[in-house]
Amino acid sequence: MNVVRLVLVDDDPLVRAGLRMILGGADDIDVVGEATDGRDAIDVIVRERPDVVLMDIRMPRMDGLVATRQLRDRGSSARIVVLTTFDTDELVFTALREGAVGFLLKDTRPADIVAAVRRVALGEPMLSPSVTSRLIAVATRREDGSRQRTAHAMLARLTDREREVATAVAEGLSNAEIAESLHLGLATVKTHVGSVFAKLEVTNRVQVARCVHDAEPVSGSWNRAPTRDTT
Repeated sequence: MNVVRLVLVDDDPLVRAGLRMILGGADDIDVVGEATDGRDAIDVIVRERPDVVLMDIRMPRMDGLVATRQLRDRGSSARIVVLTTFDTDELVFTALREGAVGFLLKDTRPADIVAAVRRVALGEPMLSPSVTSRLIAVATRREDGSRQRTAHAMLARLTDREREVATAVAEGLSNAEIAESLHLGLATVKTHVGSVFAKLEVTNRVQVARCVHDAEPVSGSWNRAPTRDTT
């Protein structure tokens, strides 16, 4: 059994204690380090080389946003999931752009937190469909129509099958779930996902989701066109 090495970063000791209790009880997760701010987090993560990091955003000395950027600049392979309370953490958008692979609400159910860490460790994003919709709604209200037009133009590059795959990615489905939903082989799904990444000029599934949702105000039916590409 592969054990997931995990680092917890939060300035609230009660939050860290709660997460440690929840995650430490899983046989396949090992909490190898903790930090109280972004500056300490960088030292711990460089030293411990964890697979996954749960990173708070708002912290003293150095926040999670700066820490995430600096870790990426250093070439860290740790998969960073930002912790947020949603209503007050607007910096989560920038954290995702800086390379975080997803986000996790602090009031998420314990079983779902454990499942999220496992999923991220396997290379999947942490995208909760309901929370994604709320985050995208906030982001969209702040941006003018140019983002929607740009996203729509990018999505026009995709084949009909690739659009279906992109929509499924935006809904938070894993490759295996997409394969089952679209009745495709897993290898075929991986090929389509790679093609979507290349055509949309993105590097992670969060960015695909943003592009899909950004395009919807311009053309809410773009992803419902008849499927011609059946590969």
